Amino acid sequence: MSRTTNDLDPDGSTTRPGPASATSDARGPDRVGLVLAAILLPLAIATAAGLVLLWPSAQAPSTGIVAVDTEYPTGRVLSATTESCAGETEDRTPDGDIPDRVRCTLVEVEVTSSDATGEVVEVWAPVNLGVTDLGPGTRVVLARYLATETEPEVWAWYDFARTVPLGVLAGAFALVVTAVAGLRGLRALIGLALAFGVIATFMLPALLEGRDALTVGLVGSSAIMFAVLYLAHGFSRRTTTALLGTMAGLAVTAALGVAAASTARLTGISTEDSYRLAMLTGQLDGTALRGLFLCGVVLAGLGVLNDVTITQASAVWELRSADPAASRGALFSQGMRIGRDHIASTVYTIAFAYAGAALPILLLLQVYQLPFLQTISSGEFAEEIARTLVGSIGLVLAIPLTTLIAAVVVTAGPAPAPDPVHGHGRRRQTAPPAHGHLH
Repeated sequence: MSRTTNDLDPDGSTTRPGPASATSDARGPDRVGLVLAAILLPLAIATAAGLVLLWPSAQAPSTGIVAVDTEYPTGRVLSATTESCAGETEDRTPDGDIPDRVRCTLVEVEVTSSDATGEVVEVWAPVNLGVTDLGPGTRVVLARYLATETEPEVWAWYDFARTVPLGVLAGAFALVVTAVAGLRGLRALIGLALAFGVIATFMLPALLEGRDALTVGLVGSSAIMFAVLYLAHGFSRRTTTALLGTMAGLAVTAALGVAAASTARLTGISTEDSYRLAMLTGQLDGTALRGLFLCGVVLAGLGVLNDVTITQASAVWELRSADPAASRGALFSQGMRIGRDHIASTVYTIAFAYAGAALPILLLLQVYQLPFLQTISSGEFAEEIARTLVGSIGLVLAIPLTTLIAAVVVTAGPAPAPDPVHGHGRRRQTAPPAHGHLH
């Protein structure tokens, strides 16, 4: 019995009979693979070369920080009492006055780590904590300033000990991701750990050593994307398409960031933390911190770019699998309908994420009653607005770029079978063979 118009090959792909089609299918994937390799290999080589050239030295950079022998042991609260203390600057009331006497909390803590284990010390808690916040058994972290030739040993409050609850939360996150996404979720978690490893061992030390911040950001982000995408999603043309779309989005984001920093005169010194960093690193002219702003723009766009490019590549592959006869134009048009929905939802996500992170600053605006336009154009707000808008533009442009690349790549070869992980529907057969068998 002859094969029907659209049958399934043993590997699950849908093909059309005929020598011409078979020949093009055999040659097409090779040509596409060569083109993808010709684009990807230079990017990989440039990333590897950048890592080698920019890799920080083992020597710690010099800063203005004076080394002090300090330990941070953990402890367990035994008791907390309310005392009367002299008012200080941090106790200033809204009308500007400093009270003569204020309530403060004295905490008795048993040290549970370091060579001082078992020792009981007394420390003053921060002004925002009361007796009810420090019940017996509360785990805390102390600062222990070791004795010197001229100064005695001093103990002080540092923070709550949060290792256990945060560790439980991280474990729950890993468990849920693995349970729902299976092996792919586990690989994604490993990729996330590798990404933070790149940031900690390469990007941060290189930035402190004064390497060009934008170049460090692009090289580090590229290395992260190579590792994360292929580890989580495997080596395939679909993943390569998403990677190319991500790289294009990063390039657009970096270019727009440079233009925004120049035209809006963003110096990078807009907050107390950035000014302190400038002093400690000796970069008060702002050049390095402007580069740091650009590096942050690139790094901040990684996560969302990865999300949208993988989604768009997967969408085009599934559309092609569902309709093997679809043209590139049709696949691009259908993929962009999905992409537009993604754009709309992502715009909300970015805006609300920033609003939530900046909620204390937004409340201060209400307190100070400053003019709106003057406020949002001030240094701190201008940097955040520029970072958000630049990242959003790069994100939005990455969607059509990825969709176009995916439409070209997927139509260059035979229609793919639905991915059992990515796909959700059954394999499409327009004319199933008689009795459910291939003859």
